[in-house]
Amino acid sequence: MKRLLPILMILTSVIAARAEMTDPSLTQYFQAPSLFNPAAAGSTDLLRIRAGSRMQWIGINGAPRDFMATADIPFKLINRRWGGGVAMIQESIGLYQTLSLGAQLSARQKIGRGFLSVGIQAAYLNQQFKGSKVVIPDDDDFHESTDEAIPTIDVTGQGFDLGLGLTYTHRWFTVGLACTHLLSPELKLRREGDQGSSGSGDQEWLFRFDRTLYFTAESNIPIKNTLFEVLPSLLVRSDFASFQADVTARLRWKKFLTAGFGYRTEDAVCILLQGEFKGFTLGYSYDYSLSPIMRASSGSHEVWLGYSLKLNFGEKNRNRHKSIRLM
Repeated sequence: MKRLLPILMILTSVIAARAEMTDPSLTQYFQAPSLFNPAAAGSTDLLRIRAGSRMQWIGINGAPRDFMATADIPFKLINRRWGGGVAMIQESIGLYQTLSLGAQLSARQKIGRGFLSVGIQAAYLNQQFKGSKVVIPDDDDFHESTDEAIPTIDVTGQGFDLGLGLTYTHRWFTVGLACTHLLSPELKLRREGDQGSSGSGDQEWLFRFDRTLYFTAESNIPIKNTLFEVLPSLLVRSDFASFQADVTARLRWKKFLTAGFGYRTEDAVCILLQGEFKGFTLGYSYDYSLSPIMRASSGSHEVWLGYSLKLNFGEKNRNRHKSIRLM
């Protein structure tokens, strides 16, 4: 217990800090930009499918575990370029489990030498808390087993959410601005099976998703007379109470192999590796924490798998040929 107590105190403090931002921290945020910015859905000429898994603070029970998936596609309708997509985030942290399922729509317009995209996301939220697994020792000086603020039963709640975003894509760079949890939804958690009940004696707990702003920037800089290119990127986010920034620098060779490093403010340093072949992408990153949590953990791992397919938005039958049967 003497060894376990400091670990639990560290984990509790870090989880409390994480609670200030209800979205997960991702090292390879550039893999699926539509995950937090709906304007990125359909912003390229690619059908893109991405799936990722993040295992944070390996060696600590109850540490965050995240699974993410996105798919987006551009299309034309009424002589205008549009984008559609779906995004899913599933996170487990301690006794909490969160699920977000979103549908996205974006519109693109040429402005200057680039394209401006505006996007919106409508999402379903589900929050669960495994209160049946709560254990409060009798000699706990901070909590009481009869504290009604701590659920001792499994509770769940659902809600609706919105997200908005902007991206501007140029030949050499892309910048984006987005807001997740625009409605700052407050979910009412009730006993599983009692959803929809409105009895005056029902007990409920509240869980709020804080409105969060995202700013992203990335570029593609070819190195003259070489097969290399530099890929710098930046992600900054804030929920108006806390702030976090990710700075990443990657070097890509022949659009095939990529390696780089990153830094997350007051959290971790990272190394990144990626391979691309015939539309398939496999990415891996490792985080070394800069906080005291590293005393109890061997680090964090993140893996992404993706597929991209180039779509043709040129004029139909641009190079029409006659059949030899009609000659």
